Amino acid sequence: AMAAPVQGHRARYKSPGGPPWRETYRRRCMERLRSSRAKLLDRYRQAGDGASGAAPGALLVQEVMEQEWQELRDRLPGLGGEQPMEQVLEDPDELAVLEEIQQELIFQEQLVIEEYERSLRFDEECLNAMLDGLDASDRVICPVCRKNNLTVKAHLVCCQCGLYISTQDMTEGKLRSLLESTLTEHSQRCLHSPEFTVTSGMEEEASLLMSCPV
Repeated sequence: AMAAPVQGHRARYKSPGGPPWRETYRRRCMERLRSSRAKLLDRYRQAGDGASGAAPGALLVQEVMEQEWQELRDRLPGLGGEQPMEQVLEDPDELAVLEEIQQELIFQEQLVIEEYERSLRFDEECLNAMLDGLDASDRVICPVCRKNNLTVKAHLVCCQCGLYISTQDMTEGKLRSLLESTLTEHSQRCLHSPEFTVTSGMEEEASLLMSCPV
């Protein structure tokens, strides 16, 4: 008596385009993963940037798939009421679709992590270049443009990029020491390279400001 309904259930999912919920579910999973970029990177940092053995693709994909399954299940008929997706999707074709979507999400997640790692490496290279410049006894690299040597005089510090700051009794040694100690203190607490800008208020003289995007 149950043979006909079961056959009809399986036939419904053997269409050339796969099960009818496939594209809706895939699209919504992708959108949720993209909108969860900040959450993904937070988890990656908490895992020690991969050092503590977090499996690739295991950070957010499963959570995204489960959340979107609950959303889809509430809107489309025939997806199993309150049952989790692994209990509803018993047909091999359905499971294959789920596996395909999972692998695509894992790939997208890894792209985000790789982009973040490239950004970290670039920040580290910039920081090292700045510290190398500070180590040189005859010059101080501009922390704003990171290209030109600063001109340091007793009453001012300036650069070709436009940096111009009034100072008192400044020397290259003093400036190098200030920059180096500030950079070192920051690097002990944060992996990101800080950024330097020149800032001034309405009545204040220009100052050098160090900030960190993290």
